[in-house]
Amino acid sequence: MSTYAYAVKGMTCDHCVAAVTSEVSRIEGISEVAVDLSRGTLAFTGEIPRETIADAVEEAGYELA
Repeated sequence: MSTYAYAVKGMTCDHCVAAVTSEVSRIEGISEVAVDLSRGTLAFTGEIPRETIADAVEEAGYELA
């Protein structure tokens, strides 16, 4: 499996990190989700289309950059 990283717009606090982590973790086939507030990034392991990740991040209230 590959590891991917994306920038996430709009995160400002630990609640933001928890929301993004929760939504992305629900996607089947995703593992090792890591959200870094200071860098504004989301990293995960899995072969998931970018659109699926973008939808989950938007569901949490944020946007992939």
